[in-house]
Amino acid sequence: MWFLAGAMLATIGGYAAHLAMKSPATTAVRANASATIRPPVREVANVVTTSGTVRLRTGAVVRVGAQVSGIISRLNVTVGSKVQRGAVIALVDPSAQLARLEQAKAQIEIDRVARDKAIRDFGRVQKIANSGLIAVQQVDDLRWQVQLTVARVAKSETDLRAAQIDLSYTTIRAPISGTVASVSTQQGETVAASFAAPTFVTIVDDRALELVAMVDETDIAGVAPGESILFSVEAYPGREFKATIRRIDPTALIISGVVNYPVIAEISPDANDLKPDMTASIVITKASQTAQLPT
Repeated sequence: MWFLAGAMLATIGGYAAHLAMKSPATTAVRANASATIRPPVREVANVVTTSGTVRLRTGAVVRVGAQVSGIISRLNVTVGSKVQRGAVIALVDPSAQLARLEQAKAQIEIDRVARDKAIRDFGRVQKIANSGLIAVQQVDDLRWQVQLTVARVAKSETDLRAAQIDLSYTTIRAPISGTVASVSTQQGETVAASFAAPTFVTIVDDRALELVAMVDETDIAGVAPGESILFSVEAYPGREFKATIRRIDPTALIISGVVNYPVIAEISPDANDLKPDMTASIVITKASQTAQLPT
């Protein structure tokens, strides 16, 4: 019995030693088999360098004129004046428009009296028309007279509204907010609007400037709307301005065999020192993700 107990202990001890020798190696193999290496991802700057121009965007310049003829009785702006939308720029002498307005008011009263009389006369005739004492033609004439006077009243009311509109045109207001760039008519001068509205004030929108970058065809694939732009101009060395790409023109400009695509960018509102036609040195930065393998 002691012999059997000793044999069992020897067998158990040998199996334990075998597991102790085998387990670390097996664990290491399994660990190596299930491990996954993930390379780090870093932002790599894709830089496009080019040149361009600061220009006035389409619709940024508005020419203001008079829709009625008359003498400029007051001019409230000069070149460089800042104006807000709806502000009074100038006044045209309203004497002629006021006279036409009063004339239209008088005419509408005359036409209303004639209409009321025609309606009353037609009503009287209708009462005795069935007795045969009045000819049918006379009844029809009075009916048509009523229709005619009603139409005249409608026309007079339209003429009155037109006279009121003409009077409102004597007050010239700024259609946009911006800066007055030119004044071609002075106070006391006469404007004639018989055939076309004469322009005497030009207003430039406050956010009138945009940036046009000429990007080479080899770099255009890396440029997209919404990306940021840094640019500088020679007038302000060492100073950088910001812009955001708004669109890329689909048609290229070919100059001396070089194909360039105009990239239009909206300049940041705080760039108040820029002027139209300034030459800009432009840097377009596009970030792209690149996986970096471990060395």
